[in-house]
Amino acid sequence: MASSSSSNMDPDVARTLFEEGATLVLLGVPQGTELGIDCKSWQVGPRFRGVKMIPPGLHFLHYCSVNSPSCGGEIGPKTGLFLTLKPREILLANWDPKEEDLDFSASRNEEEVNRIRGTLRELDPFLGPYPYEVMRKWVSLTDHISEKLASDLQPLKGRICAFSDVVPELQFRHTKDRAEQPRNDTACQSMKEGLDRLPKMKHREGTELRFSVIPKKTYPPGATPAEITKCSMDLSFALEGVLEKKYENQPLNLLGELQFAFVCFLIGNVYEGFEHWKSLLALLCRSEEAMRRRKELYLGLITVLYHQLGEVPPDFFVDIVSQNNFLTSTLQVQQMCNSCTHNVRQIFKMLLNQKRVVTRGTNIMFLFLVTLNCL
Repeated sequence: MASSSSSNMDPDVARTLFEEGATLVLLGVPQGTELGIDCKSWQVGPRFRGVKMIPPGLHFLHYCSVNSPSCGGEIGPKTGLFLTLKPREILLANWDPKEEDLDFSASRNEEEVNRIRGTLRELDPFLGPYPYEVMRKWVSLTDHISEKLASDLQPLKGRICAFSDVVPELQFRHTKDRAEQPRNDTACQSMKEGLDRLPKMKHREGTELRFSVIPKKTYPPGATPAEITKCSMDLSFALEGVLEKKYENQPLNLLGELQFAFVCFLIGNVYEGFEHWKSLLALLCRSEEAMRRRKELYLGLITVLYHQLGEVPPDFFVDIVSQNNFLTSTLQVQQMCNSCTHNVRQIFKMLLNQKRVVTRGTNIMFLFLVTLNCL
């Protein structure tokens, strides 16, 4: 790990982080492993023993195991987890070569943690400094994610994996069960037949991300045809259902979930995170009535989107083949909502064209002040 970030750091900040920052002691991580924290990653060298001077708060630790050069040096799928670190905290983990994962059970051994604390001075040359230059970006991408929210959304087993761990819905333990399944020794006559022959899969228990369920039925029971049409065009009923079910007392946590999904996709390479981010964003942008009632939520959404769109590559906005990209169509829906005044539509137009219009030097407070007067 390079230490250029610490050499460029303000001396007062460096001193504060050295005294108050948390430390991740990661022992036995094989050389060549790709490991990162928040928005930065490195290739582990032979002297690596962990990361020091970590600002207290929420962080995302992620890593990919790598085969030895003699075995091809292939990189495995990324694994990550959210951690909430306290000032001066030491978190200890040992690399498990069998599972190719970090085992944090040693952190529960107070005696072992105290032993490591007593040898921190000797360990210091082997600890890479936290990349403080990405701290501002990391905070802007996660400021709505609390410790509890991250814990509630993470899989029960505590690991966020780029490669889904799936098992068959039916185990076929008995010959009779297997005999009842479609035969695979003849050619398929259609695509449907081929798909029907594939086993139905599900996430292994405890490995699935625990996102909010976005209802497919967007209208209330017993709705009239007119109400069904209205609720299909304006998804406010579905949005209120999601908020009431999970975030009734803290509706801004929905923005935290949006950020959580985005980080899982952007840094953790989790496609499921991308799909949920799209679904949540579409739900929010197609809820016209909710925009009138939930002013604070939509002010926050503008800020969240501003920072998120700054992290996606330019070609993310344009589908060269169809010219029908999800982001452009979703934000265009937001612009066309009748409840949005001209100024609000202009804000979302700026978000839509952020790569060309909203530069890094633009003062985001301008967007806040305009929106406060027109939402």
